[in-house]
Amino acid sequence: MTVKQECSRLNWINLDALEAVDQADDLIAGLKQTPKTLPCRYLYDDRGSALFEKICDLPEYYPTRTEQAILEQNASAIAQMTGSCELIELGSGSSRKTHLLLEAYSQTDQSLSYCPVDVSTGLLRTTALQLLHHYPTLQVCGLAGTYEQALAQLPPATRRRMLIFLGSTLGNLNPQDCDRFLTQVQSALQPGDFFLVGVDLQKDVDLIETAYNDAQGVTAAFNLNALKHLNQQFEGNFRLNQFAHWAFYNPVDHQIEMHLFNLRPQFIFLRTLNFAIELQIGETIRTEISRKFYLPTLISTLERHDLRSLQVWTDPNRWFALLLCQRQA
Repeated sequence: MTVKQECSRLNWINLDALEAVDQADDLIAGLKQTPKTLPCRYLYDDRGSALFEKICDLPEYYPTRTEQAILEQNASAIAQMTGSCELIELGSGSSRKTHLLLEAYSQTDQSLSYCPVDVSTGLLRTTALQLLHHYPTLQVCGLAGTYEQALAQLPPATRRRMLIFLGSTLGNLNPQDCDRFLTQVQSALQPGDFFLVGVDLQKDVDLIETAYNDAQGVTAAFNLNALKHLNQQFEGNFRLNQFAHWAFYNPVDHQIEMHLFNLRPQFIFLRTLNFAIELQIGETIRTEISRKFYLPTLISTLERHDLRSLQVWTDPNRWFALLLCQRQA
């Protein structure tokens, strides 16, 4: 099959229609507050996405391989439970784990349809073309944008859907944002549709902290790349060598917090936004959280949004869980 024939099965929608200055409202708000924060989407430009793919292969980073092992054992069961449906994945990245689901569904579904959503346009295109080459009957509709944009602008449904949210990305949302997100999921799905979500569970703190402080420094490079992304997008003057990566477990909120630790006084100016801040020694910018879940609490939260848990799969150590939920009437 030629590249032209493969591309004929690829529909591309760029959801990023907002002006950069509008997108930066939450950025400015986060940098004004104390302690300072960055929206985690700035971690995921094309380089950041590539670095995260490297993180997923690190020996310290257990979530990816643990979730993948769960999918390897249960992808066929998931396909049997849902039957033929359109697959929509939020934060698809390289779709490495979703490949297991596509393989399972392709055994029985001759009209396989996959809609990956990601903010990294380059990775999204590359992955889509690889999947089209591998699955001759697959139809792909790539959505370039944020989760919020995708859930608000999904193409009209032609059949039952399964919304996929892997990698414990749900943990990157604080409880309030998580509630808003699940409300969006509830609205985006019709009764009978499915929601497949992977979450990292509470466990030994040393194991968790080591996963975010790898010996090779890949996670540190990933964290610092957010500043490089801001410099490029908003003509900023962040000096990456004047920050240090700092990740630790917050036992009160049951979450890893990833920060950029400022090493010396700095004046930061984002020219495109006409926005300036001063940073003092020891001041931090939080770039990401990763909450670790308690299963009964999460199941109750999902049920409050009409998402009933049909099945929960975990690994032998109960480090990670995969939940298949169905939207109720």
